[in-house]
Amino acid sequence: MAKSRRGRSRTGPEAVEETVDGGTAELRPDRDRPRGWTLLVDGAPQSHVDLDDPAYLDFAYQRRLGHIADLAGPPGKPLQVVHLGGGALTMARYVAATRPRSTQQVVEIDAPLVQLVRRELPLDSGWRIRVRNADARAGLAKIPDGWADLVIADVFRGARTPAHLTSAEFAGEVARALRPGGWYAANLADGPPLAFVRAQVATVRTVFPELCLTADPAVLRGKRFGNAVLLAAAGPLPVAELTRRAATDPEQGRVEHGRALLDFTGGAQPVTDATAVDSPSPPPAVFI
Repeated sequence: MAKSRRGRSRTGPEAVEETVDGGTAELRPDRDRPRGWTLLVDGAPQSHVDLDDPAYLDFAYQRRLGHIADLAGPPGKPLQVVHLGGGALTMARYVAATRPRSTQQVVEIDAPLVQLVRRELPLDSGWRIRVRNADARAGLAKIPDGWADLVIADVFRGARTPAHLTSAEFAGEVARALRPGGWYAANLADGPPLAFVRAQVATVRTVFPELCLTADPAVLRGKRFGNAVLLAAAGPLPVAELTRRAATDPEQGRVEHGRALLDFTGGAQPVTDATAVDSPSPPPAVFI
């Protein structure tokens, strides 16, 4: 039985803390937004949700994923989206709010976490969001060929992406699930010397010919640990528009593409199921 505890508060909603499969989950109220909440697991921030405004994205990496969702089809057109990793279901809420009638499948291995989120941060009953409790790769295998317009991978066990979700074989399974012209977006976390991100670019390139990478310039320069969002497709990507959006974001980002991205990769070799490893652990002080 999971243990649940509510923190004390005199000025607003109470924090909720509960044991889940991945550790200790905490839903912490946002003092600046009356119905805003941040999800943390073992102290690591995972997601932010504003129940009054599901189109609001607080975390920079989620805004970058939001830019991708905005550009994955004509404005307002419903999409078919697969989310690998659920967290607080932030991106599924965003797509449902900005693209009504979209059909979405979320694959999240941590069933107690899903129960906590759905109880405390309920989804709108009209949204077409199905949540499946399964390993991300096993859940992806059940997606029909060519079903998805967009696959978003944002999977962390603790603060690390499991190895079996980083291989060329996994990227091939993503490609199978995408419709012709569909996109794959992955949230990657790494720090100096960026060996993991460089290898992920090389790996995904074995399956998708078009890629771009967006992140805080300091992360791309290997100055600090942080998130980078990799976007891949079989055809052209809206690099100019993504670059404009990244440059005007409250936390300014940079986009690497083409020759610059190839140079960034620096000869890193693709990884396979036989050689893949988990993404690196963040430094102890990164979330302080």
